[in-house]
Amino acid sequence: MKMKLYATAATVALTAGAVSADGHLVFAPGEGPFSWDAYAEWAANAPDLSGQSVTVFGPWLSPEDDIFRSMIAYFTDATGANVTYTGSDGFEQQIVIDAEAGSPPNIAVFPQPGLAANMASQGLLAPLGDDMAAWVGENYAAGQSWVDLGTYADANGENQFYGFFYNVNVKSLVWYVPENFEDAGYDIPETMEDLIALSEQIIDDGGTPWCIGLGSGPATGWPATDWIEDIMLRTQSPETYDAWVTNELPFNSPEVINALETFGFFAKNDAMVAGGSAAVGSTDFRDSPAGLFTSPPQCYMHKQASFIPAFMPDGVEIGVDADFFYFPSFASEDLGNPVLGGGTLMAVTNASDATMAFIEFLQQPLAHEVMMAQTGFLTPHSGVNLDAYADATLRGQGEILLNSTTFRFDGSDLMPGAVGAGSFWTGMVDFVGGASAEDVANAIQTSWDAIK
Repeated sequence: MKMKLYATAATVALTAGAVSADGHLVFAPGEGPFSWDAYAEWAANAPDLSGQSVTVFGPWLSPEDDIFRSMIAYFTDATGANVTYTGSDGFEQQIVIDAEAGSPPNIAVFPQPGLAANMASQGLLAPLGDDMAAWVGENYAAGQSWVDLGTYADANGENQFYGFFYNVNVKSLVWYVPENFEDAGYDIPETMEDLIALSEQIIDDGGTPWCIGLGSGPATGWPATDWIEDIMLRTQSPETYDAWVTNELPFNSPEVINALETFGFFAKNDAMVAGGSAAVGSTDFRDSPAGLFTSPPQCYMHKQASFIPAFMPDGVEIGVDADFFYFPSFASEDLGNPVLGGGTLMAVTNASDATMAFIEFLQQPLAHEVMMAQTGFLTPHSGVNLDAYADATLRGQGEILLNSTTFRFDGSDLMPGAVGAGSFWTGMVDFVGGASAEDVANAIQTSWDAIK
């Protein structure tokens, strides 16, 4: 499940020139931890686009929309182009309507690749070209992953590169309280073998390693899908993960059953999880991290995405009272450092010279750093200055991205809704409730077969 934190305000539109009352750039050129030299070199050779316009339509609302406009201003300042961003909480429906009516924006900002792929197959997107794909492959950490995630079949069934990813989130995180680890003498695990050993050590010391909660109203079960996806990436190749997401690899295959049982090692062991395994399915995911902060702690670790601090107790300071580490990979599997997450991508829906120039501007580290410095924006761009991140938490997550060897999207978000937001969720509740991995996997595969 992808947690969407967009505000539900009415659609708004402002031009980049309105980013500040005095019309100045939000960060003065030459000041701060930004890649000014690279930007100056690019600007010196940028085309004169005075009088030309670029329209961008996406899901970002306040405050992200104004921060995005503050980034756009650097493109406008260098080229003279007028770029207008419009944000809407109805983006995913409206972009299809506009494109099919022949009146799309120049650029659409997609919250995930599924809709972009559908529109590409209908001939509603313009390819970004092989040169852009090569640049992403060379300049993004886990670059081939991002090329693959942005490559879709066109109307003729031929694969082309359409999606430039811009703003990423990370799910492969384990949260903990540094003071608790220090008091107990625990070290941050560097491998999955270390994490398993640490979990067993905590039990031997009389503690409980994990807080896990799958409750989420009608969406109960989704937190477990993130566990399964992360484990799949740590036990199988990226190609096998992709085959699982599309059901080319059936859900009841041994590879998937192994991932379920690995999750069960943590979630179905009464000694391993706060409240015992019976509490896993009924504990709300928003309440689950609270056990980290009790005295004595009800648990020492909690696996959840980068948004979870919003549900931690008031006054918790990330980096001091709570922190995170990378959900590690198995040393024995030799699969590198995979990262699970999501992200938004830019795609061209109405090409023009100014539009393509703006897409090329997004290669500039500055186009990322201006966002990094103001909001929870993460980028796999290997050329950015990590010091531009607004705080140490974001920098730490940015480092995880830069150290990644593979990036994959949340698998349940890419599966058909009846599975990814249906039988997969309920199957996870059945699993922690006592059902076997085989029975759960068979039931999920049956649900998938029913919609084929």
